[in-house]
Amino acid sequence: MEERAAERYEIMQLSHLYARGLDRFDPLEALSAFSDDAVWDATAVGLDRFEGREKIREFFERDAASVADQFHIITNHIVEFDGPDSAHGTNYVFSEGHAASGAKFRAAALNEDTYVRTASGWRIASRAISPLTPPELEGLDV
Repeated sequence: MEERAAERYEIMQLSHLYARGLDRFDPLEALSAFSDDAVWDATAVGLDRFEGREKIREFFERDAASVADQFHIITNHIVEFDGPDSAHGTNYVFSEGHAASGAKFRAAALNEDTYVRTASGWRIASRAISPLTPPELEGLDV
């Protein structure tokens, strides 16, 4: 039971590492939460879907270059284990900020994740982001 609690905590920290990396405009820190073959899919909130670390990194870099300020609050984690090296879960994210152009954006969304244990520890294998309320993305271009 203690081992699973520690693993659950490690998995939850991935979302916080991701958010901190985005908010510090550090694409590599945000990317460090993901497995090599990860999928990041935000088509449901008006963004794109990216497969593999390279494509995800490129998106995070474009985001960092086009955003003036932003924050992400991630909460309400649920993690369920599917086996010794795989799990799935959900968490809520609230994000707000401004594009370099001055446009404001705001979104409350649900992250639906799968997780995989790698040689480097647990990582996000897939993240699908869907809106909880209508996203406000006017003028955001990433």
